[in-house]
Order: sequence, then C-alpha cells, then structure tokens
Amino acid sequence: MNRERAGRITKNGARTASRAHPVALAERLELDSTLDGPIRVLSKALRKALPPGPLRNVLHGVQFGHPVHAPLTDLPIGAYCSTALLDLFPGTQRASRILLTMGLASTVPTVLTGLADWSSLHREQQRVGLAHALGMAATNLLYGASLLARMRGEHATGRVLGFMGLTSMMAGSYLGGHLAFRQAAGANHAPSITHLVPLGWHDLCRLEDLPDGWPVHRSLGYIDLFVLRLGDEVRVLADACAHLAGPLHQGRVVRVRDEICVVCPWHGSTFRVDDGSVVDGPATSRQPAFDTRISETGTVQVRPI
Repeated sequence: MNRERAGRITKNGARTASRAHPVALAERLELDSTLDGPIRVLSKALRKALPPGPLRNVLHGVQFGHPVHAPLTDLPIGAYCSTALLDLFPGTQRASRILLTMGLASTVPTVLTGLADWSSLHREQQRVGLAHALGMAATNLLYGASLLARMRGEHATGRVLGFMGLTSMMAGSYLGGHLAFRQAAGANHAPSITHLVPLGWHDLCRLEDLPDGWPVHRSLGYIDLFVLRLGDEVRVLADACAHLAGPLHQGRVVRVRDEICVVCPWHGSTFRVDDGSVVDGPATSRQPAFDTRISETGTVQVRPI
C-alpha cells in the first residue's frame, strides 16, 4: 500500500524527505512492533487492575458521555505553557512555582484516565499511545526537576529545565493529537442514524427468520444492525460499537442488574439492548437504537429513536 509514510518518489527514483514529516513519523510508530511485548503485558495488567465497574467507568468518562482524558490534559498543558510565558519576564518566580505545582498535581487524574483508555485500544493505537505517554512522562520529570531547582533558588536552571519540558510536551502532545484525530481513539464510532435513515417505519426482515435469544446481523440499506429477538419482541441497535466499531452481533448477551445487555466482543463495552445506553465502558457514547414493531404480516419494522 502506498501511503504518506513511504515518501514521495521523484523522477530519478529517489525518495523525498517526507519520511521526516511529523505525520509520517507518527505513522511509522503505528507499524513498529518492537514494543508489542511490553505493550501486551502492560495492557493486560491494567485491564486486570481495572475490571469492569464504577471505577473504570469514571476513568473512561461513561457518566459524562465522552472520554475525560482529553479535557483533563488542558490542566497540565495550560499550567506549563503559562509557566513558560512567565519565565520570559522578571519577578514572576513565585507565580511560576505555583503554576508548576498545579500542573504536576493535575497530571495524576490525567495519567490515570489516559492509562484506562490506552488499555482498551487497538495495537496500532497503543503503539502511538505508548510513545505519547513516554513523551509526557519525560515532560513531567523535566518540570518536576524545574520546580525543585526553583525551590532551591536556582531559577536560571529551573527556567532551562522548564523550556526543555515545553519542547518534550509539544512532541508528546502532537502524538496525543495523532492518536485522537488521526487514529480516532476516543471518538464515537457508531453511525449517526438520524440523518442516515429516512423518517418513518422501514421493513427489516421476517420475525420467523430471527433466532430467539441469539443476536444476528441484518442490514437496513447500507447500515449494519444488531438484531436480537426476545420471543415476540425485537431489539435493534447499530451494529458498530461506539468505542472502536466492534461487531456487536458477535458479542455476548448477558443480564446486568435485571436488564438484558450485549457485550462488545472486542473490548467489553456493554450496552442495554432496550435503548443502547452504556452500562460499562470503555465506550462512552450511547449505541444508536431503533423502535421496533411487528406488522400484521409478521414483518419486523424499525425506525430510529
């Protein structure tokens, strides 16, 4: 596959310097399997330490409807950038120390939420995510050393360490942006049904063609659906999981707190089949759901909620 990472071929067959472009370098990280062993061990340990439940849901941001790691990064990044600005002016030593202290303290929830999200990503995303985490770890170490130097009265050394931390932060933040926007980690991967399906009821399939109690895949035009028959009733959701588009029809149907749910086979996101709401993350967005009815001829009809 010819991609941007491969560089652009000139007339004489030589490659251009596009390999040095930041996006090309980030894409090379996606394909670099060097650290897959440690990644596998670390992600498994994190999933074991954070089993499905209230704590993991909070770290993922289930209650907020979208991941909380990204907005939390604004706290340390804002504090560190403000420190760099103050370091350009005299008489700002005390304010700089306060900002650095706040920035370092705010990294605690930022790191915890980031680790929770990272543990439930695809391998290509985890590779970039690990590089992002290492860059931000270096950033915090440099700013921590900067704060210690300032507290000892070594303000010049503290400023130098601070600007080194700023450089590391810019590189780490770029990889975080690549992870979020280029690789779509944390984005809602479920299709937005309301503007894809015309208003009104639509014939889906015959009720008698659906196995009772077993999820199956059906299509409404070009939209993939998760369909579950429960006796004479049918529950229908968008099939692509909101987390990373896993096929819900291949998941397990379970009962959680006396409600029937489906568990995504890829990363364990759990949704109520009645309305698509999230029971357990890492998904944070509701799964698009459909109203259903059975016509007099036994045809299952659906319309988006």
